[in-house]
Amino acid sequence: MHFWKMNGAGNDFIILNNREENLPASAFPAIAKTLCTPHLSLGADGLMVVEQAQGQGDFRMIFYNSDGSLGEMCGNGARCICRYGYETGLSGTQQTVETTAGLVYGTRLDNRQYRVQLNSPTIVRLQERVTVEGKSYPCAYVELGSPGLPHAVVPYPGLAQADRQALFALGRALRSHPAFPKGANVNFYDLTGTDQVLELTYERGVEDFTLACGTGTGSVVTVLTLLGQTSGKNVQVSMGGGVLTIDVERTGNQVTGLWLTGPTNLVAKGELLDEELILP
Repeated sequence: MHFWKMNGAGNDFIILNNREENLPASAFPAIAKTLCTPHLSLGADGLMVVEQAQGQGDFRMIFYNSDGSLGEMCGNGARCICRYGYETGLSGTQQTVETTAGLVYGTRLDNRQYRVQLNSPTIVRLQERVTVEGKSYPCAYVELGSPGLPHAVVPYPGLAQADRQALFALGRALRSHPAFPKGANVNFYDLTGTDQVLELTYERGVEDFTLACGTGTGSVVTVLTLLGQTSGKNVQVSMGGGVLTIDVERTGNQVTGLWLTGPTNLVAKGELLDEELILP
């Protein structure tokens, strides 16, 4: 099998083109789990499988988390897959990608910068509280697309100085909290200035913090914009892997457009020879 390895602001992915490989869908959970394991294989936050478009897209992207579970969508992955589509001739400078959560539209800004329109929020609950080990935490809940990609948005003042181990334990507890029946990506954030946000995301399916989360940044800025705490225009979100930019279009209390802009990095192209990979 041939692969590309890419990352978007430190969120890293393996890309397989199943239009050429012709593998059954049943093979990909095991492929994702094997190949995404660090040290023992390529290592990545997720696997993206390119398929023939079923409708009006240039191509279809199926996303698998590193634990082999199927994901609805991934914002940083979408930026990387848009670059893949452009550089392999599957699309032009404008990309239309079919995902499980709906169509995603991308734009090539330059060789490495890509802008994608994320799936719009379909569920937004701004004022919630969840209790972990007797302590109550304020939060919001957002789902992007349909079926919705679930995100918990949790304010955490002093995030930069937070105890990482304690934050990890809280993220793991919130990720599977009964308040979020589908499970949730948990996005801790701290407003650090005008339209400046610091964010750290515990990702469902990775079961750890990641260096960046595109849909997480979109969910955080959605909440902050609706609460009047950010303008929704050119909002800079700093994560471990770099800075991502979010733009929000709204009509009243409804978000009608959500855009993510940031860098892509093509790390490697090659042939997979992993001897531990056993295909079903």
